[in-house]
Amino acid sequence: MISHPSRHCTVELQALPSRIGQVRRIVSAQLRYWHMDLLIDRAALGVTELLTNVHLHARRDKTCTVAMELLLDRLTVSVHDRDPRLPVVDDAAPLATCGRGLAMVAAMSESWGVRPDDESGKVVWFTLPTTLPAAPPTAPPLATRPPRRLVEEVPAAAFAEVGNGADLGSPQPAPARSAVAG
Repeated sequence: MISHPSRHCTVELQALPSRIGQVRRIVSAQLRYWHMDLLIDRAALGVTELLTNVHLHARRDKTCTVAMELLLDRLTVSVHDRDPRLPVVDDAAPLATCGRGLAMVAAMSESWGVRPDDESGKVVWFTLPTTLPAAPPTAPPLATRPPRRLVEEVPAAAFAEVGNGADLGSPQPAPARSAVAG
């Protein structure tokens, strides 16, 4: 059996809005380097939500560490901060502008959780599978029918009664008109 070593990436930062964007770019670049492009959007969304929680809710300093670990079939992203209070998933009101972060992380990840880290803080993490689930079966093709004709040929005699005595049987150029009004 051949085993592949796990891959790690760790970034320490202050959870400030400008730094959150930088970490998103680092996460994206690292996943491209690992050839895991399909995980970029979900990993960037998840890390953004977790870092935003640190920025908004951590009491002490906003220093935190983002770690990514890629195993054979799973990417784990975790954020360690120095606030020991554990996050709570809220039922946000329909028009609320905050309170949905952990619910989004739960919805887009395979699993997620939080664990105390001694008395120095906590770690919030989520996992993403590295393989996509099988695509649902596609519907059978619709019965084929002959192509539709866009213009039906109508004999010129059908237009013989049209005014001005124009001969519709032979093509004639249309009169020239100006595109300028006036």
